[in-house]
Order: sequence, then C-alpha cells, then structure tokens
Amino acid sequence: MTLDLLALTSRYHEALNHYDEATVRAMFAPDAVYVSKGVNGRITGRDAILTAFTAYFHEHPDQYAEDEGVEILSPSVVRFAWRLEATARSTGKRITRRGVETVTYTEDGLISHVEVIDA
Repeated sequence: MTLDLLALTSRYHEALNHYDEATVRAMFAPDAVYVSKGVNGRITGRDAILTAFTAYFHEHPDQYAEDEGVEILSPSVVRFAWRLEATARSTGKRITRRGVETVTYTEDGLISHVEVIDA
C-alpha cells in the first residue's frame, strides 16, 4: 500500500490546529511514541500522548501552526518545518515557536513516531 504522506500529515495537523481529539486519537498507533520538549520529553502510547495533548491544548487553546516546508524522507517518513503561535491560558503570555517535525507512519497509515525539534 502506498501512503499519501502529505494528505495524512495535513489531516493530522488540521486536527491539531482545532484540537479534534477523536481524529487525532484515530491517527495514532496504540504503541506510538511522541518526542518533544513542548510536551515535556518522550511519551509512549496513544493514550499517554492524547493525555499530554489534551493538557497542552487546555493551556494553549488558541494554538495555530503552519507548515513552512516539507520533505518526504522515505515511503513512510515525512519531515515538516513549522511555525506556531499560541497564548498560555495561565499567564496570558503569547508564544511563538519554530522547528522541525518528523512523522513516521505504519504501513496502515497510523502514526508510529513523532519527533519535534524546536529551532
């Protein structure tokens, strides 16, 4: 099966921008790994990832990210340069972050690994 990495990742990013928890949950493999300092390091397992996302989006409810560049690394791996803006609910402080996100998919099109590196 050939994966449409751009369509899969676009759907994932859109679901994050509006934090559609059900869509995001359905996109992750049960044993997925998510690595990012934005969610305090390495998280293993879909349920733990969604718990971290829910907490993050509760604190940053207006987060909006845009992809600034894309590179397909293999039939199952895509890397995006991104920029995001959000406001921290607890402090009112506006943040801007930039970085690179590498997403690896299973052959069934589920996310198995995400690594986010801030620039």
